[in-house]
Amino acid sequence: MGDVDDELISLLPICYSTAQSPNIHMHQFPLLTRPLQVPPSAVLSGKRITARIKHQVRKLELHLPADTRSEVWNVDRSKELGAARAEDDREKNQETKGKERSGEEPRLSEVRMQSEEVPQKGTYMLGIVRDGEYRLLVESVFLIAPCNSGQLYLHPISQTHQFRPTLTYLDMLSRKNKRNRSGDDSDSDDGPPPDPDEPAPVMLPKKEKQSSGESREVQVIARKTEDKGSGQIQGGLSVVRREMLQAIRVEEDEEWENLQFYDITVS
Repeated sequence: MGDVDDELISLLPICYSTAQSPNIHMHQFPLLTRPLQVPPSAVLSGKRITARIKHQVRKLELHLPADTRSEVWNVDRSKELGAARAEDDREKNQETKGKERSGEEPRLSEVRMQSEEVPQKGTYMLGIVRDGEYRLLVESVFLIAPCNSGQLYLHPISQTHQFRPTLTYLDMLSRKNKRNRSGDDSDSDDGPPPDPDEPAPVMLPKKEKQSSGESREVQVIARKTEDKGSGQIQGGLSVVRREMLQAIRVEEDEEWENLQFYDITVS
């Protein structure tokens, strides 16, 4: 560094602003391999990316139109998967109002990407240079913004979300196919799976009594000793598992609120 003659171009005053707090989020797409844009075939048919949010549980969802060209899209398979998604939405109270026309056969025509909030390490800031052309995103309050004029405004980022495709309709399709193979058309559910923290009942063999008398069958259920702070409660469900099930119910009960999505082509 000593041999490099770096010329000081300008000094920028730094202003810390909370005017947009807590409305600035950082969205990451770790599995996205192409730009977050509508495929050309979908653009020609007038489709666009839509978004919705659940404020209480802090969930966001993006709906990306699929590339439905015949050379890359299986129409019959899209009908099968679309029916499974529609059934999955009804079961979880996640139906999109006004999405399907009356009497129209459901089809899988979009990819849904749902967010998962991730904890922030340190302080995430959005830096904007006013009256300039340069914008940058950093993870701390220390940053360099080369610009000839203006002021640098730092805005705190309140939430960080990672978006991944949601494929829960495949579980619905798998259960439906399993019912069809077994010849059972019932949609009844046996409830949640058994708690792994609860040991299975143990049947002990009957002991023959030496003396004459009435014989009785005894069933013994082995339970783990409740340790202090182990989170185990009577009823078979651990505290952590009950909280997870409750969080799922709260998320499914909250209604989606539609958002207006602006991509990078919108100025």
